[in-house]
Amino acid sequence: MTALSASNRTTAEWKKIDSAHHLHPFTDFKGLSDEGGARLIVRAEGPYLYDSEGTKILDGMAGLWCVNVGYGRKELAEAAYAQMQELPYYNTFFKTTTMPATELARQLVELTPEGLNHAFFAGSGSEANDTVIRMVRRYWALEGQPQRQVIIGRRNGYHGSTLAALSLGGMSAMHTQSGVLPGFAHIEPPHWFQLGYHEDPDEFGVKAAGWLEDKIQEVGPDSVAAFIAEPIQGAGGLVYPPATYWAEIQRICDKYDILLIVDEVICGFGRTGNWFGSQTFDIKPDLMPLAKGMSSGYQPIAAVMVGDRVADTLIAKGGEFFHGYTYSGHPVACAVALENIRILRDEGIVDRVGSDTGPYFQKRLRELADHPIVGEVRGIGMIAGIELIRDKARHEFFNDVGKVGTIARDHSFAGGLIMRAVYDTLVLSPPLILTHAHIDELVEKVRLVLDKTAHDTGVTV
Repeated sequence: MTALSASNRTTAEWKKIDSAHHLHPFTDFKGLSDEGGARLIVRAEGPYLYDSEGTKILDGMAGLWCVNVGYGRKELAEAAYAQMQELPYYNTFFKTTTMPATELARQLVELTPEGLNHAFFAGSGSEANDTVIRMVRRYWALEGQPQRQVIIGRRNGYHGSTLAALSLGGMSAMHTQSGVLPGFAHIEPPHWFQLGYHEDPDEFGVKAAGWLEDKIQEVGPDSVAAFIAEPIQGAGGLVYPPATYWAEIQRICDKYDILLIVDEVICGFGRTGNWFGSQTFDIKPDLMPLAKGMSSGYQPIAAVMVGDRVADTLIAKGGEFFHGYTYSGHPVACAVALENIRILRDEGIVDRVGSDTGPYFQKRLRELADHPIVGEVRGIGMIAGIELIRDKARHEFFNDVGKVGTIARDHSFAGGLIMRAVYDTLVLSPPLILTHAHIDELVEKVRLVLDKTAHDTGVTV
């Protein structure tokens, strides 16, 4: 039975079937069932979702940080259809390519920072970061230093959900549940509000970067292969780095001759007001994983942009690289990504986020800083975090970290706004096509969420 032929089912029937057969990602299966099952989203347009009961929901998270051009773009559906008619699939193994894969690689080289002149395709950010691990270790082996195995990441950094990618990241709950592969280490993130509130932000930025040098010395410089980090930590609580942080990180990587991996899965394709977060923070990566916004989520696709230092060694010294995926460079996904990039470029969406809607979004959100339970609003472009706090004057956080964030998230969902809670930080990453009117609507809904959350926690508004 197709979805269309089953469209006469009631919402309750759909929920019952879903509970019986569908295991959702990052979900307490029993808890979801006890709540009565999942919400059923049936259509979307622009920045709005609609559920099976007809509720209109403003998507403040662009799906999962990815629907940059908004929902309902027929051009992307038409690009997929046209490519499916001509060549629905072929692989890029066996000395073979397709026109969409080749053209997408060329355009990505043009868009990304200078020196990233090669692309390796994958199907997701997790796959892209697995690829990064393989490339880094292959590079050092070819350079005659196979002992360089350790990749350093950051606590609460998120680089995917496969066993290798979660080991690369620093999410303690994932580590506890699944274990961690050998060859990975982690340092604290540059979270000024939580870790350096009583220090000058610029001084704290240098200090936080110095934790990388400390870890390199602890592990042994000859054993460290690379450092990986997101320009702005997303799933780890929207950690926005102090202005001094990235320049010092770059200096340390250069000093110890280790590779710098900048994970642009969230920040890429306009989120920060530039095409990439590396441009926003003037970072020069050796490897750059991409995904999400590359197709605005309309097709699963990812890439690793490979800098000349690594690519030249892989090509000149490498022989066969025993790595790849069935869907590496999938022609339909590549065709959709190409059309998505055209829309972002030709409609001036990235430029508008940088010069107009991004600054307006940040300005309006910062008006919430006067709320009794808001400790800090941080972000840039169309990505922001709202840190909830119990006592602003004493800089005291809520007990039972995450409980208040969950309360706020539930009020948000009930009030027609998708807003994510990471610990006690509310995270927003909406479609880049938001207008000023959309932003005003979003901020109004957020303030109502904050009022209701404050009431539930006994804080007077």
